[in-house]
Order: sequence, then structure tokens, then C-alpha cells
Amino acid sequence: MRQIAYREALREAMSEEMRKDENIFLIGEEVAEYNGAYKVSQGMLAEFGPKRVIDTPIAELGFTAIAVGAAQSGLRPIVEYMTWNFAVLALDQILNTASKMLAMSGGQISCPIVFRGANGSAGQLGAQHSTAFDSLYANIPGLKVVSASNSYDAKGLLKASIRDNDPVVFFESEVMYGDKGDVPEEEYIIELGKCNVARKGTDVTIVSYNKMMKVALGAAAELEKEGISAEVIDLRTIRPLDWMTILESVKKTNRLVIVEEQWPFASISSEITYRIQKEGFDYLDAPIRRICSADAPMHYAPNLAALYLPDVPRTIKLVKEVMYMKK
Repeated sequence: MRQIAYREALREAMSEEMRKDENIFLIGEEVAEYNGAYKVSQGMLAEFGPKRVIDTPIAELGFTAIAVGAAQSGLRPIVEYMTWNFAVLALDQILNTASKMLAMSGGQISCPIVFRGANGSAGQLGAQHSTAFDSLYANIPGLKVVSASNSYDAKGLLKASIRDNDPVVFFESEVMYGDKGDVPEEEYIIELGKCNVARKGTDVTIVSYNKMMKVALGAAAELEKEGISAEVIDLRTIRPLDWMTILESVKKTNRLVIVEEQWPFASISSEITYRIQKEGFDYLDAPIRRICSADAPMHYAPNLAALYLPDVPRTIKLVKEVMYMKK
């Protein structure tokens, strides 16, 4: 199987869908003439032209409003944000219009639109460019929230998101755009709302998503050397949450550790913990543990940035806590 970069997988997903449906277009800052801030849309202007690959001013609320209106009128926009930190300016359109229109219109007006771009930290970019918005958007009824951790998932999930008739928030990561992974040449779709068991195991379940999957899988590899078999689950879709797959894993392993980049208060791990203890309390041999980002803005200093994010050593420590805790 060929290996392609994460950004190439996203580009293929958009291009393949745009060739099939002339109602799909891409809009955002630098997506056309500059080939995308991260070169995700490289070559798309040449193929599809300026009416379907549209450069915008630095005005997130404005171009998001244009796209949301177009979606309600029968088109299927893909909105690219240079970073989700900037998309805060467009939250009014996402929250008050896109997510609510189907309900407010009594099911008469849908809003088939994908909002996509880089989410979370990407090195030394400072507090205003390093926020993870997973739980904020997952808390909005009417939105589907997707977070792809590798090239294969990026393509399959984005194609499914573009075809979906609901508004979809699609989270990527600046530090993954160059990552290469196996992607088949033939067409495929990954169903939204289904987890992926990325690694089978029997002793403990580790749940993660997006770039924190690297931490989860790295910890699992190290734990295997010490005789601890970790099952690693990639959420893929945060909303709707496939918590039954997590529950079935916990029934087998009897232990759960969650690794995420989100701030801890009202996080994705909070929701998972509530649901699993509600439905699977009797299967747990130890309390659920989680590792999140620090409950603070991310600092610029590299030593503080390293302490801010979850890492492999701290994940291993948590797993050992649940493994060796007395019942």
C-alpha cells in the first residue's frame, strides 16, 4: 500500500468529492493562490478554478457566514481555518446558525458544511495559538465533531464528513500534516460515530484521539516490554461518541486510562468517565484515570510547553497505578 502525508490525504478527500459533486467548494484564507497555509489545498485552484477554491480576507466571521448561507441554499461548502484559535471569531455562525438551523426550521433546512483546520498546540506558538477546542464544539447539539489521528483516517473521515447532511467540525493538527501513513488508492469511507481499536490488549484500555494517539500508542509499546497488554482505542469521532466500543473494551480489561490534549474541566474524558462508570462500574477493577493538558494557558517557554502536554512517561505511570492498585 502506498504511503502519503496527512495533508495529501485531506487533499485527496476534498478533490475526489469535488470531482463528483459540483456543489462542493472550498473557502478560506490562502486556500487558493497560496495553496493553503499548510499546503493542504495545493493544486486545487488549478483544477477547480477560483469559483470553487476561494481565497478570503482575514475575516473568519464573514467568510463563515457566506459558507453557512451557501449551505442552507443547497451548496456543500468546506471551510478551512488557518487554526481553530482564529475560528473563535466565527463561533456565532457555527453555534447560532449552522448547528441550530435544522431544529429551528422544523427539519426543513439542513446545513451540509464542513468546518476544518488545525486544532491544539503545535510547538512554541504561545497561548493564543495553542488551544484545543474539542470539548467546546462537542458540547454543541447539532454538530458532529471529528478528529483524525492519521492519514488513512483523515481521508476516510473527511469524505464521510463532506457527504454528511449535518454540519461537521473536523479537527486536524499542524504537527501531523507531514506525517505519512498507509492509504489505499481505491475509494473508501470511514463511518462517522465509530471508534477504532488501534491496538488489541487484555490488561488495560487506553482511549485517545488526534495527535495524542502517538502518546497512547507509544505508552502501549513501552508497557508491552514490561508484560502489560494495553488496548488502545482511537475515538475518531468525538460527537457522536461511540462509548459502547469503549465499554466493551473495559468489560475485557477492567481498567481505563484516557489521554487527551483538552483542558481537564468539562473535557471529553469527563464525559467518557461518567458514561463508563454509569454503565460499566461493575466491570472496573480500579478507578478510571486520565491525563489532560495542564489547566492553564499554554506558555511559550519550551520547558513549560513540555510540562503542559500529556506524554508517554506520565501515561505509563497512570497505567501502572490502575494495574497495581489494590481492589
